[in-house]
Amino acid sequence: MREISTDTITRVVRELFMKANYNIGADVLAALERGLKTEESETGRVILEQIIENDKIAAAEGVALCQDTGLAILFIWLGQDVRIVGGDFNTAVNQGVREAYADGYLRKSVVDDPLYDRENTRDNTPAIIHLEIVPGDKIKIEVTAKGFGSENMSQMKMLSPSAGEAGVRDFVVETVRAAGPNPCPPVIVGVGIGGSIESCALLAKKATLRPVGEQNADPRYARLEKDLLEEINYLGIGPGGLGGTTTALAVNINYAPTHMASLPCVVNLCCHAIRHAVAEI
Repeated sequence: MREISTDTITRVVRELFMKANYNIGADVLAALERGLKTEESETGRVILEQIIENDKIAAAEGVALCQDTGLAILFIWLGQDVRIVGGDFNTAVNQGVREAYADGYLRKSVVDDPLYDRENTRDNTPAIIHLEIVPGDKIKIEVTAKGFGSENMSQMKMLSPSAGEAGVRDFVVETVRAAGPNPCPPVIVGVGIGGSIESCALLAKKATLRPVGEQNADPRYARLEKDLLEEINYLGIGPGGLGGTTTALAVNINYAPTHMASLPCVVNLCCHAIRHAVAEI
């Protein structure tokens, strides 16, 4: 049994959210630069140049990539041979978020009552925590500060099994088409297929965090990812929604077993400023 203190958890979560808000991944930056080389629209190229410059300034000066510094979402894999000491686990995670958003001068965007009062919690908590118990004596923490310009454009559909691949294709492409400029393209398109209504949404959210350029291990889904990316970029929405051939940087699909009577599908859109970081304790 290995002991890990709540102070350590708080510190790591704090560092991850500050890092996520200041730096896009090397994979996303490389995809933006590839898009700059292939973009057919002059306006699109100008926008991509501005996005790349913004990302480099944010990293160099330690400032937020975007004014929407996101809702704190964490995927945590907790080793079953770990013993948490020094306090409550969830409290430690939320304290890390609280410190990151205060010390990093990041915008607090969480309201406590979603329907009536909508008063700001003033510290960007509570975070959304997805916890999984796994073998081992380590804790892996993967965070995303999810902006809601793109989150608001995400969609779920409970397809019938007879819809098949064509139904999934139509739903994914139409979701991006309907979103237009709202999710701040170029986007990363996370697609969840299977599971249940709630687990399918998690599949899609996790798919947005897969490194750009890394394909699904199943060649059938890898082909579908490639085909969907081509179809989406053919829509002409382009960078910033002002036209062009770089509407999406990647389409990533995750799938899971489901009930024989259904074919759940979720499309989770994420803008190019994907705020994402991961660490292991």
